[in-house]
Amino acid sequence: MIHFKEIGKIMGALLVLISLLMLPGIIFSIHFEEDPWPILSSAVITMVIGATLFFSFSKQDQNIRKREGYLIVALSWVFMAGFGMLPYVLSQEIGSFSDALFETMSGLTTTGASILTDIEAMPKGLLFWRSMTQWIGGLGIIVLTVAIFPLLGIGGIELFVAESPGPTSDKVHPRISETAKRLWYVYVGLTVLATSLYWVGGMTFFDAINHALTTLATGGFSTKNASMAYYDSAFIQYVAIFFMFLAGTNFTVIYFGLIGKFKRVLRSDEFKTYGLALLALSIILYYPIFANGGVSHELAFRKSLFQVVSIVTTTGFVSDDYTQYSQGVTFICFMLLFLGGCAGSTAGGIKFVRHLTFIKNSWLEFKRLVHPRAIVPLMINGDRVTGRIITHIMNFLLIYLLTFVLGALALSLMGYDLATSLGAVATSLGNVGPGIGKVGPVDNFAFFSPTAKIFLSVIMLLGRLELFTLLILFTPFFWRAN
Repeated sequence: MIHFKEIGKIMGALLVLISLLMLPGIIFSIHFEEDPWPILSSAVITMVIGATLFFSFSKQDQNIRKREGYLIVALSWVFMAGFGMLPYVLSQEIGSFSDALFETMSGLTTTGASILTDIEAMPKGLLFWRSMTQWIGGLGIIVLTVAIFPLLGIGGIELFVAESPGPTSDKVHPRISETAKRLWYVYVGLTVLATSLYWVGGMTFFDAINHALTTLATGGFSTKNASMAYYDSAFIQYVAIFFMFLAGTNFTVIYFGLIGKFKRVLRSDEFKTYGLALLALSIILYYPIFANGGVSHELAFRKSLFQVVSIVTTTGFVSDDYTQYSQGVTFICFMLLFLGGCAGSTAGGIKFVRHLTFIKNSWLEFKRLVHPRAIVPLMINGDRVTGRIITHIMNFLLIYLLTFVLGALALSLMGYDLATSLGAVATSLGNVGPGIGKVGPVDNFAFFSPTAKIFLSVIMLLGRLELFTLLILFTPFFWRAN
């Protein structure tokens, strides 16, 4: 039996937290002499409903099991999207339900796709909330609440397992609440540092903090219509590259590096593969950009490196239109949508550890064919990968591919061309932002029908929760009583 009262209490706590995170946007609204009431009203509504839910069920036994954990994670994103769209709706800056849902879901899932045709015309308070939705979704609102819930008398190990972005067994600290706190200390610290460097590089403080929020979240929302291409500054773009790279790295690896445990950093096969892949891909794209772009060697490499890091980490910032060079460059960038960052990072996508496991296991399969009696273990980070984990990863890759194919088929049946359908589903499922076709790096998603926008919002959520967390709710055995 699922304990719905405990779930109601936790949903209430989440909404209270969301309402508090809305409040900073009011400061910017007042500073820029805008109407603060849409954000303030949204915060009050969210606070009242959240507090009512929390205190209505505050005397429950708080017994959260794995099934409740999965249900809480899925429902939390639905609740956050529902209440997170209130500032857009109440301000009437985004009029329709489908547009408001799409923009909010794109923020919370850190996808970065947008229906806004003139971002710079939006009120600054709303732009800050838009960036904040990505920062909230970056490391996962559930990880944050795992750190806070112990103060409320609520346990959190099941929530952390259901929400953690990617398969990783590395632990910063044996207590899950301490692990979550350490990850958020790193997250907040890097956000502050990125804000400072963007500001020093020439951005206004408002632009600096917004871009820092979305960089560390690997979200890609910008305050400028041209995204990072607006800033003709090598310093700003290299700062963005550096922090996108860090945000796409397993945060436990970053933590170990910060405390001087460099052997733990170098022990990570995924991190080494991730770094080498980004460098190799940047070199591959450098030549066609240099040959066709008519730019200097440094600028060609910077453009190549920026786009590779931006797409692979699923940040989605744009410094250049990669579709203008050649079909080969466009195809490579499309394939990058399926990589993703490291497990345990804020990045979306499939994740490097899954690709690494798949490639290593496929290579070892040839050896097993030659030596059928031999025991040939698969090793990652010096540890043996169990058959259960390998099966889980293979199933994930198959379901991911199937979701992509069926999603693109659904969009094409709605009347969209093949390139646009493939690009829109690939970038939504991978939580990247730009794609190919009519959703390229200089385009947006405004032209999609309301039905298509809601459909793509669901695809974003599937990708952010890595398929299983959401799909398991639609299986009959999930709901059967123990």
